[in-house]
Parts: sequence; C-alpha cells; structure tokens
Amino acid sequence: MNTTALIRPAWTPATIALMVLGFVVFWPLGLAMLAYIIWGDRLDGFKRDVNKATDGIFAGCRRGADKAHSWGHASARTGNVAFDDWRDKELERLAEERRKLDEALAEFDDYARELRRAKDQEEFDRFMAQRNRPTAPATAKPAKGKGANLLDD
Repeated sequence: MNTTALIRPAWTPATIALMVLGFVVFWPLGLAMLAYIIWGDRLDGFKRDVNKATDGIFAGCRRGADKAHSWGHASARTGNVAFDDWRDKELERLAEERRKLDEALAEFDDYARELRRAKDQEEFDRFMAQRNRPTAPATAKPAKGKGANLLDD
C-alpha cells in the first residue's frame, strides 16, 4: 500500500480531521472513517480473497458464448450421442412441465383474484345496504312531568 498517501488507514492528522468532520456533518460518515482508520489496512487482502472466491463462480459466464441452450442449462455436448439425446429429451420434458406449472399458476392467480373481487363486492354491497337503510323516525315526544327535560317548557 502506498504509505505516502494523504488519506490512508492510519491515525494521521488528515484522517482524524476527516473523522471528526464526518461525525459533525453526519454521524455514519464519522463512523465509516473510524472503521477505515482501524480496519482499512485489511482491505487489500479482503479484495484479493473476494476476487479469488468469485473467479470460480463467475467463470461459467465467460464461457457462455459456446453454449447451445439458454443460460440456465449446461448443455455443452459430451461426445456421447445417446447421452446427449437423452439429456435433450429430458430438458424438453422439463421445459414442458415448467410451462404447465406456469399455466396452473396463472389459472390459480385468476381464481384467487376473482375470489377477492367477489368478497370485495359482497362487502361493498353489505356496506351500501347498511348505509341506505332508513333509520326509525323519532316522532314520539317524551312525556312531561317527572324526569322531563326542563328546557322543553
């Protein structure tokens, strides 16, 4: 690592000033600067380890141009014609099963949507019936005498 850099993972006046300024402006910035000062020297090893680990994972993506089928299938020919024919048939069968499952899912989604619509319609009809129900008219006057409202006189 370049030890002459102004901002490096060490307790230098510049990094301390940036940390304090970070805490003043927005505390997560100060915390990030503190983490960089303490653990920043490990970043090179971390980047190297991550790159080494992901090389094997994403290596297949770079070889994608020579594949005969879609991205999800490892379909490079093996040289055994019988095996390759069997594998192609199985992949076609699985694709057909996937299509059937997708159709069943779409049918169920439609069914569930219709059930929700029917339930919503029923609740709305019940609300409208209660809302439009006439209330009992208040035509009877209270009797005068004991317990009668004194303001009626």
